[in-house]
Amino acid sequence: MIKVQDFEAVIFDMDGVLIDSEPLWKIAMEEAFHSVGCMITKKDFQKTVGLRIDEVVEYWHKHSGWKDLSVKEVEDLIIQKMVRLIKENGDPLVGVLDTISFLKSQGLKVGLATSSYNILIDKVLDALGIRDAFDVVNSAEDEEFGKPHPAVYLTVANKLKVDPIKCLVIEDSLNGVIAGMAAKMNVVCIPEKTHNPERKLQLAHYLFEDMALFLEHIKSNS
Repeated sequence: MIKVQDFEAVIFDMDGVLIDSEPLWKIAMEEAFHSVGCMITKKDFQKTVGLRIDEVVEYWHKHSGWKDLSVKEVEDLIIQKMVRLIKENGDPLVGVLDTISFLKSQGLKVGLATSSYNILIDKVLDALGIRDAFDVVNSAEDEEFGKPHPAVYLTVANKLKVDPIKCLVIEDSLNGVIAGMAAKMNVVCIPEKTHNPERKLQLAHYLFEDMALFLEHIKSNS
């Protein structure tokens, strides 16, 4: 049972939590990788969910390889495609706006900790109209290590001036769950629906089918 009064802050992941962007990432990556002759499929991307995009591209370059473009050029190509796709498909996931509103009404601080780059954070926050909802926004782009390293979450807690054990994390991927737990935070997992079922997500402290059910739960226990 989650009681919001036990926490001082809630820290959201972005992709797959606030916006249904995981399918967009798969489209952008498949198009970019295919353009350089790396014929991996959307199913293959299950292996790199939750990593920073530079880590994803480096992973596939190491395993598949290509010659026409550098790793950085393929990374930039994916980002360009994502900017376009977010602009065309920028809708919040079910329950997101109401959940953020409720948490703020309860006096909790709200943070964002994501593996996505700052340019994409800006596009998502503008597309969803929630830029002012977050007290702190942090990208793993600005950290030495991305998820599953806890740095991106610890930085948000530090900037919020909240003890990590008083933070509740909302994640959708295994790497994100591991990052939140490594930061000594309580972790809610709302699994992203386009990925194959991942039994290891049960490592999270709490599991919900969607954000609306999470909101119903915390309202009933407040």
